[in-house]
Amino acid sequence: CHTAGMLTPNGKEYAQKIPREELTHLILRLLQAWKEPLSNFNQHIEHHQELPDDSLSKAKQISNMVHELKTGVEKVTEKMQSMGIISNSLNGMASPEGTGLSISNEANMMSDSDFIHCFRRDSNKVQSYLKILKCRIMPENSC
Repeated sequence: CHTAGMLTPNGKEYAQKIPREELTHLILRLLQAWKEPLSNFNQHIEHHQELPDDSLSKAKQISNMVHELKTGVEKVTEKMQSMGIISNSLNGMASPEGTGLSISNEANMMSDSDFIHCFRRDSNKVQSYLKILKCRIMPENSC
């Protein structure tokens, strides 16, 4: 996976020990890391004439959802910064330069099944990290 070089907590227990600010940064980095590979994947599958239209539509929908999620996390981050929950040190961290990853052709050279496996793995991480972050910010949710 092209994100394998990113240092992420190995398990929920470790993720719960990461400070809110670092966890937020990690979420943004993972989402940013998938922007270009998902775009390339969409272009790749558009050339597969044998794929049904709904598969193409789903791939585009996933890319749009990742983009919307990243935008939403950025807005929540800004709100957290304005409330003093986290510092302003995350500014610019969601940019490609701030991810610490150089997207090589590794994501482009993966088989479709490997690509989907990696995307699912990282999506599960983001989902877990968001749940942890939510529980830390709003403990009244009885997490």
